[in-house]
Amino acid sequence: MSETGTAAQGAGGEQRLKRSLGFRDLVVYGLLFIAPMAPVGVFGTLDAKSHGAVALVYVVATIAMAFTAFSYAQMVRVVPQAGSVFAYARVGLGNGAGFVAGWMAMLDYVLIPAVAYLFSGIAMEALVPEVSRWVWTAIAVVVTTLLNLWGVRAAARVGFLVLAMEIVVLLVFVVAAVVVLARDGAERGWLSPLSGDGTQGAFALSAVLGAVSVAVLSYLGFDAIATFAEEVTGGSAKVARALLFCLALAGVLFVAQTYLVALLEPVTSAELAAEPERQGAAFYDAVDASVGTWLHDLVAVSKAIGAAFAALAGQAAAGRLLFAMGRDRRLPKALARTDSGVPRVALLVSAVITMAAAVWAARRDDGLDHLVSVVDVGALTAFTLLHASVVGWFVIRRGGGAPVRWWRHLVVPVLGAAITVAVIVEASRTAQVVGAIWLAVGLAVLAAQARGRRAAGNGTDGGPGRG
Repeated sequence: MSETGTAAQGAGGEQRLKRSLGFRDLVVYGLLFIAPMAPVGVFGTLDAKSHGAVALVYVVATIAMAFTAFSYAQMVRVVPQAGSVFAYARVGLGNGAGFVAGWMAMLDYVLIPAVAYLFSGIAMEALVPEVSRWVWTAIAVVVTTLLNLWGVRAAARVGFLVLAMEIVVLLVFVVAAVVVLARDGAERGWLSPLSGDGTQGAFALSAVLGAVSVAVLSYLGFDAIATFAEEVTGGSAKVARALLFCLALAGVLFVAQTYLVALLEPVTSAELAAEPERQGAAFYDAVDASVGTWLHDLVAVSKAIGAAFAALAGQAAAGRLLFAMGRDRRLPKALARTDSGVPRVALLVSAVITMAAAVWAARRDDGLDHLVSVVDVGALTAFTLLHASVVGWFVIRRGGGAPVRWWRHLVVPVLGAAITVAVIVEASRTAQVVGAIWLAVGLAVLAAQARGRRAAGNGTDGGPGRG
C-alpha cells in the first residue's frame, strides 16, 4: 500500500509533513532506536558496577525513565509538532529555552546514529574481516538513508521486519537460556541478579544507583517517537500511548535478558570489576560458555543488522528535529523544505553529518569512546528542559486554562529533572566538558540570532512560542 495523504501548507506557507503512521509504526521506530538487545554491550560494565545486581539496575532505570516518558506524554498533547523537546520547551519556557533544548538534543539525535552505525561496522568487520569497518559503516549509512528518503512509512515497514528479526533472536536466547538453566542449573544464586552475587560484599544501594546512571543510556531513543507527532494518524494521544508502551516493553525485555544472562555468567562481578577488559564481551562470553558458539554468532549478526536500523530510526528523528528548527528559523530555512511530505533536505544534512562522524570514528581505535562520550549529556540536558517545560506550561503559565494537577504537572517533572541532573553529574568528565562546550556554542548562536532580530526590528527573543 502506498503512503497516503498529501503535503499541505501550514500557516504562513510552512510545509507540513505527511500523516501516515499508526501506533505500531511509532512503537517500531522507538524500539528500533533503543534496540531490544541494547544491554548486550554494557552488561559486563553494569554487572561489575552493581556488584551483580544487574537486573535490579534495569528495574530501577525503567522506573527512572518513566518520569521522562510521562513528561513527554504530557507535552506531546499540548504541542503535537515534529520538533519534540525543542517545541515543548519553546512553548513551556520561551523561545530561547526552546532553542537550547533543541540544540542540546541535536547531540543525541545526530550522533547516536553515528554510534549505532559504528557498532554495525564493527560487528560486520568481525564477520568479514577482509573489509574494513569504515566501509561497512559507510554502506550502512547509505542504505538506511535511502530508506528514509523513500518515506517514513516505507522505512517503518522495513524496520518492522528488522525489529521482528531482533525479537526472534532474543526469544531464541531466552528459550536456550531457560533450557540450559533447567538442565544444568545456574552459575549464580537465583536471586543474585536482583540482590547481588555477594563477591564484592553485601548489597549496596549506592552501587546499584551508580550503575543506573549508565543503564539509563540504553533507553535513549524512545523519545524519538515524539518527533513523528505531525506524521501520525489519530491524534497526539496515540503518540503519548506509544511512548509509554515502548518504554515499558523495553524495560521488560532488558530485565528479562539481563536476569537470564547473569544466571549463566560463570565469571563473578568481582572478577569483572578487577578485569575491565573483559566487561565488553561478558554477555557474549556467557552465552558462548553456556549455550554455544552458534548463539554467540546469531546474536552478533542480529546486533550488526539491528544497529544499522537503530541508526535509521535515529536519523529519521534527527531529520524531523532539524526540519522543525529550520521551520522556526532557528536553523537555515532550507531545512524546512519538504518533498511529497518528506523532509529530504533535513534528512540529507543529518545523513552527511552522521556519515562524517561515523566514518571518522570507524577509522580510529578510540573513535567509539569519543562518540559515546558526547551524546549522553545532550540528551539528558534536553530531558531536564522537558521536565521544566511541563512545570512552565501547566503550573506557571496555566496554559490552555486547564486546572493544575499537582502530581503530574509538578511532582513528576521535578522528580524526573532531579534524576536526569543526577545522571549528568555521574557522567564522565569528557562528556561533561564536551556538553558544556556545545552548550556555550549554542548560547552564542542564540545571542547572535537575538541581535539579528533586534537589528531587523522584529522585537526581542525569549517570549512564549506558538503552540
